[in-house]
Amino acid sequence: MPEAIKLRTSWQEDIAEIRLMMPHPMETGQRKDLESGKPVAAHFIETFIVSANGQELVRGQLNTSIARNPLFSFYARGLKAGDRIEVIWTDNRSEARRDQFTLAGR
Repeated sequence: MPEAIKLRTSWQEDIAEIRLMMPHPMETGQRKDLESGKPVAAHFIETFIVSANGQELVRGQLNTSIARNPLFSFYARGLKAGDRIEVIWTDNRSEARRDQFTLAGR
C-alpha cells in the first residue's frame, strides 16, 4: 500500500491554508533504468479529491510532468478545528490512497 498522505494546516483568522504531500514515485515513462537500459513504465497520480465533512473542496487532475511526492497548497474559508478532511488519489495503474484527517486548532 502506498505511503500515507501528509496534511498540515495553518490558520489566519477564518482562512485555513491546507498543505498536502502525496507520497508517490510519479514516473514519467521517459526515464530509462540505468542497469537494463529499458524505459521505466509511467506511474503517476491521475486524479485527487479533497473534501471537508463530506463536501468536495478541491478536485485535481495531474499528468506525468509533476515531481515525485507532489505537494499542493490551497486556502479554504469556513473550516474549523475538528472538521474531517478526506484526501483520495488514484493513479494510472488503478492504485488508490484514501486518508482522513481531523483539523487541529489554531
